This record gives sequence, structure tokens and C-alpha cells, in this order.
Amino acid sequence: MPARVKYRKMQRGNRAGIATRCNAVAFGEYGLQALERCWMDTKQIEAARVAITRHMKRRGKMWIRIFPDKSYTKKPLEVRMGTGKGGVESWVAVIKPATILFEVDGIPEALAREAMRLAANKLPIRTRFVSRHHLA
Repeated sequence: MPARVKYRKMQRGNRAGIATRCNAVAFGEYGLQALERCWMDTKQIEAARVAITRHMKRRGKMWIRIFPDKSYTKKPLEVRMGTGKGGVESWVAVIKPATILFEVDGIPEALAREAMRLAANKLPIRTRFVSRHHLA
């Protein structure tokens, strides 16, 4: 949960367009880039993070470039219409195409490619492996 939004119920917002921020490999040498749009849940981000760190075996460094700062609400089952907005169900990160999700550095390309492949299998969208030289 991000700071200072404890009692805020957010609206759905607009997911159209391509990412203009976080769309280049900035910290590491290799990255995982989103090709579709979605709301990525905290559990999905954590599952991908665990997959990357397990495969890297404490070598190199990893950056998570997304943060779940948007709350989404859900009403309980079999509740009548009206009576206000539902309670906060979970937190999500808004992902647009071209967003860099994860970055790694300090490991060979083959190891980074396999770690990103394992992470991509945990995510609900199509992704691609990019390097700093590829995007530049």
C-alpha cells in the first residue's frame, strides 16, 4: 500500500496509449518489457520477483520498476445494487505497453534471459527481453 492513500478509493482511470515513462532500461543491463496492458496485482509482481531472485542465486542486482499504487474495490457476493462503493480488494500497478517491469545487472546475458523467461511465465501479459544496447 502506498503512503497517504489510506482512505482513498480510486476510480478506474484510463489505460489507453503507450507508456511514456519507465519505457527504457535505466538502471541495469537487461530488462523485461510489457507488450500488453493490464492491472498487475501485488501477488503477480511478487511471484515474478521470487522467480528472478531464485534463478540468479544472489548474483547481480535486480530492480523492480513498477509499484502497486492503485487500489481496486470489489463488493461481496450476493449484495444488492447501490449502497456505495465496495471495500478495497487489493492493490494493482497500471501497466501499459512498453513499460519496463524488471531490470537486472551483473550477470551474463544467458542467465538474465532465463531468469526473465521464468518471471514472464508468472505474469498475465506477453513480455519481451530487452537489453540496454537493444533499446538505445
